[in-house]
Amino acid sequence: MRITKEPSPWDVPKEPFPWSPCLVKVRKRYDDFSLDVSLETESKRIGILGPSGCGKSMTLKSIAGLIRPDEGRIILNGRVLFDSKRGVDIKTGRRKVGYLFQDYALFPNMSVKGNIEAGFRGAGRKADAGLEDILKRFGLWDIRDHKPHELSGGQQQRTALVRMLVTDPDLLMLDEPFSAMDTYLREGLRLELIRILDMYDKRVILVSHDRDEVYQICDYLILMDEGRVIAQGNTDDLFEHPETVAAARLTGCKNISRIERLTEHRVRALDWKGLELITDGKVTDDITHIGIRAHDFTRGEGAVNVIPCGHAVINRMPFEWYITLENGLWWKTSRKLDDNDPDVFIPENISISPDHILLLKED
Repeated sequence: MRITKEPSPWDVPKEPFPWSPCLVKVRKRYDDFSLDVSLETESKRIGILGPSGCGKSMTLKSIAGLIRPDEGRIILNGRVLFDSKRGVDIKTGRRKVGYLFQDYALFPNMSVKGNIEAGFRGAGRKADAGLEDILKRFGLWDIRDHKPHELSGGQQQRTALVRMLVTDPDLLMLDEPFSAMDTYLREGLRLELIRILDMYDKRVILVSHDRDEVYQICDYLILMDEGRVIAQGNTDDLFEHPETVAAARLTGCKNISRIERLTEHRVRALDWKGLELITDGKVTDDITHIGIRAHDFTRGEGAVNVIPCGHAVINRMPFEWYITLENGLWWKTSRKLDDNDPDVFIPENISISPDHILLLKED
């Protein structure tokens, strides 16, 4: 008699995944905080970037059904998960979303294998459906009998992620997945996460306060502050054109100054000792600030926007010089480990190209 195994969610080929829009429009009020989020995108890798306490995790919990919004709609791949007007509120277990918590929430008394088997059972599948292949594919075979306290942070994360993936969710939600990691581990784990996500091709929402994480992983970015969305769009576009002061700060712009508009393409930077600069973009009446990213300066004099370094304050980092110019501008530039003489390095002037000056509106 021929014995056939129940198909594994990892079997190939797969049907093309339906990349229909993900819609989240929710409001939730507390005594001292209000969440008001609106997003709609067909993108596959969605990032939510914002400071601690801005409502990022609350947004994920609303999508997962762990928090019930006061009003709004949540639609995933054509399925209505929540609609306050129609009285729809699908239970958490039926939403087909996977939620990777910050602490991974592994069962402490179960082995790696046992935790992943629990994922199969939770999805109503037989635990032997491709389990050995999955453990080997994700480098968990040799530690399959280890308990969570015997694992490194990266091994715990991988176990929790695979346990979530075997439930075959339509949406993966990752809540600060690297927050507990040492800095030197994060880069390798990001690359590993990208590899896993590429292997299991479903929509992902990644929550983080680290701009490098969302930039590396996500093609669509939502910027949040104080419970609301302040900007959203293609990740590269938001970094290149943040449009507001708050969005510029969240995407890592270190130099921001109030301005006096002199002409349509010339401004005086009020916080940089009156430095006058020519801009590529048109300075309209609603532009109140400009921004310059610390890596965008050019060493020496350019054709325009020459900036004297003056008596600069210099700080040495392993691979960069952090240089604060006399007028308050902050310049970051590369450094070799054996380069210990900043006085030789600092030129009399630097310059900034007009197309690298960000035109910003008040928040």
